[in-house]
Amino acid sequence: WEGGNVSTLAGVHPRQVVEDDMGRLDLEDVKDVFRLDDDDHFAKTALICIENSHNMMGGAVLDKNYVSSLGILARELGVGLHIDGARIFNAAVSLNTPVGDLCEGADSVSICLSKGLGAPMGSILVGSKELIRLARRARKRLGGGTRQVGVVAAMGLYAIENNVDRLADDHERAKKIAMELNNHGFHQPQDGNVQTNIVYFALPEKCNLTKEEFAIRLKDDYGVLVGSGYSRGGEIFRVCTHLDVDDDGVDRAIEGMLELSSK
Repeated sequence: WEGGNVSTLAGVHPRQVVEDDMGRLDLEDVKDVFRLDDDDHFAKTALICIENSHNMMGGAVLDKNYVSSLGILARELGVGLHIDGARIFNAAVSLNTPVGDLCEGADSVSICLSKGLGAPMGSILVGSKELIRLARRARKRLGGGTRQVGVVAAMGLYAIENNVDRLADDHERAKKIAMELNNHGFHQPQDGNVQTNIVYFALPEKCNLTKEEFAIRLKDDYGVLVGSGYSRGGEIFRVCTHLDVDDDGVDRAIEGMLELSSK
């Protein structure tokens, strides 16, 4: 969706479906917005896309049964199912489900190697041989062909082989942050229920700092970076735990957020 690229580059018209609080699409809603190529007023539906874990829903996870049911529906409708799996390994660890089982209902999955898995760069697209052939052609047309990528592949392979199980540590650290913020009056989606490594929050009403001042002070005084500007009005902040954030870093982040919120 960045920069409107799905329309400007692929000529695709996206149709958004309202999700529930855990990032799930209602199957009846999917059926309702499905369109055949028999009406000139509508774009033909060709693909269903979901995200797992779901960023804007605070890292919420979609379980195997749900993904499989959506895959069955996609096949009934004659369309594909794609999973934006930038953090699919986070979802798999949270659910204690093999990542392959979690994706078996999908036709394609994209995976980021540089988020929770901690590789310096890189992403993977998983799909059929023909899909990958077409994806490589599209990448080439867009200037994405890269030489000497073995070093990138090596970093990604190391991340997959060594950094998956430790994602549970990130999840526990994120839950600790969420619990402390929830106990001190910070507004949190889903009442602070965190499943993976993402924590969203808004400042408590008693805080006298603006959201801009809070982010600047947190960075300058405590060395903690937070994403900001989420939600209508930009009131929501986001923090993510990852392999470069240890227990001391989490404690420093909590200390800074609590102290600044009382200013």
